[in-house]
Amino acid sequence: MSKQRPRPKFAHPAEEAFARILDYYGIEWEYEPRTFPLEWDDEGNVTEAFAPDFYLPQQDLYIELTTLRPRLTTRKNRKLRRMKELYPEVHIKLFKRQDMRDLMVKYGLDQEAEKIAGTGAQKREP
Repeated sequence: MSKQRPRPKFAHPAEEAFARILDYYGIEWEYEPRTFPLEWDDEGNVTEAFAPDFYLPQQDLYIELTTLRPRLTTRKNRKLRRMKELYPEVHIKLFKRQDMRDLMVKYGLDQEAEKIAGTGAQKREP
């Protein structure tokens, strides 16, 4: 992400922490740059869509973060499977709750890692 653009309003503290890690390593990123339609009604109106959290243009890779408990990620996993069916050319990686905590701890963001621990973590995500 260009340093000249204003910082986006992140939906979750984990997204902001992830952006800081990317910035630290000089990895270009975009926040929720594209929405992919997943389902349509009989009139062709989009009824379900998916907007991955980050896009890394240099890697041509979308990143989706989740802090939901594993048993609550069913809906997100279904959307990712549907994405792969409809858009097989799109590369996407899911970072689950434990992946995010491990990454934050590894890069010294222990306070941010604490925010996605426990039962309160999933309350912030739709």
